[in-house]
Amino acid sequence: MSASTVASAPSVCAPLPVLGRDVTVPLVTGGEVTYAALDYAASAPALQRVWDDVAAYAPYYGSVHRGAGYLSQLSTDLFENARRTVAEFLDCRPDDQLVFTRSTTDSLNLLARALPADCQVFVFETEHHASLLPWQGARVSYLDAPRTPHQAVETLEKALAARTESAEGGHGPALVCVTGASNVTGELWPVRELAAAAHAQGARIVLDAAQLAPHHPVSVRDLDVDWIAFSGHKLYAPFGSGVLAGRADWLRAAEPYLAGGGASRKVTRREDGGVAVEWHESAARHEAGSPNVIGAYSIAAACRALTEAGFDTLVARERHLIEKVRAGLAGVPEVRVLSLFGDDAPRVGVLSFVVEGWNSSHFAAALSAEYGIGVRDGLFCAHPLVRTLLGTDPETQGECGAPETAPGEKSLNAIRVSFGAGTPDEHVERFVTAVRELVADGAKWTYRTEDGRCVPAV
Repeated sequence: MSASTVASAPSVCAPLPVLGRDVTVPLVTGGEVTYAALDYAASAPALQRVWDDVAAYAPYYGSVHRGAGYLSQLSTDLFENARRTVAEFLDCRPDDQLVFTRSTTDSLNLLARALPADCQVFVFETEHHASLLPWQGARVSYLDAPRTPHQAVETLEKALAARTESAEGGHGPALVCVTGASNVTGELWPVRELAAAAHAQGARIVLDAAQLAPHHPVSVRDLDVDWIAFSGHKLYAPFGSGVLAGRADWLRAAEPYLAGGGASRKVTRREDGGVAVEWHESAARHEAGSPNVIGAYSIAAACRALTEAGFDTLVARERHLIEKVRAGLAGVPEVRVLSLFGDDAPRVGVLSFVVEGWNSSHFAAALSAEYGIGVRDGLFCAHPLVRTLLGTDPETQGECGAPETAPGEKSLNAIRVSFGAGTPDEHVERFVTAVRELVADGAKWTYRTEDGRCVPAV
């Protein structure tokens, strides 16, 4: 399925069980309420199914790859089976390599370390910092934010056609890095079309699927991308694991991302007193040290759970929630939803907005303290994109996720609400009600700035 296609689906189902669904939090106005976790784009709650699978394995935890004992062999099999499960989930090609990493950020930095000499990288300014910043050592061309999917493809085609020659002459290797779904607007990008444009110009493409994979099926072969990167903690798995999957040649040719045990096949002393190293050519080349077997297993468990739930069903439920939120915000004239491609662009369950007359940090603090709703405010580690959408001075300083002004003053930040497979209707309905009440009546509590954050005054 294309990243820009939203599949038709059967009637809306119930949310999937997730950890924390019954947690209650105190309100500054008194009493408690069930917490509404609406910050899935930062970290989605773990699926109960994933947590149960990990808990069942935990007593059998052992060292991986180098242990002779039963638990070590069991853990090794579990680790490698997890690799196969995730590769199937991504519909990888038979000769692709899948490396377990710490996160999307780690995956893209690994790939950046594996770039061939004189490789030129093309990346839109709209990317999350995880895919915007790792290429600093390469020749990088930053592309302006497009305003339509067609313009994105056209911009890339022109940039690739005009790219500079390498030191050896000719165009040389090139890599395009693009998101599948924006972490700011939730809008789906035309990944298949961008991949075709890249390949037509002899370039390769890596897909940042951190926001796409939890919401839509992702096929490496169907999208025809060369690599894909994503994080477990956005895919309903616990923290600390990620994936880089795709073509093996650049990874095999590169020096190991980390040097150490596991990455080395053979180490010998040289006559000059040094050591000679023969590195693995498999994924182990970039997985030095004791691997995060529980992290890998949790990602595989999440892949199985989402596949069994059925993406058609999950997409249908998410579209239902998106329409609830969009309709609710559309009824509040003071709210402006941020968008690159327009209101009708297909998206995942991520929306960012600003509220006229409100500092975004103040608004988010009130949602939390007075309604028990967790959202995100700030620039969402996508500073150039948010500043473009807000029309702010690109030289203005801003820290990722932190407010820049006091309550009531002009804010350069936005508010982001995000949700997914575990979100019940009540959470988004409470959110819409809270937005309407805060805009109409104001906050019920007094707030102050403390350590750069807007917090309730005691």
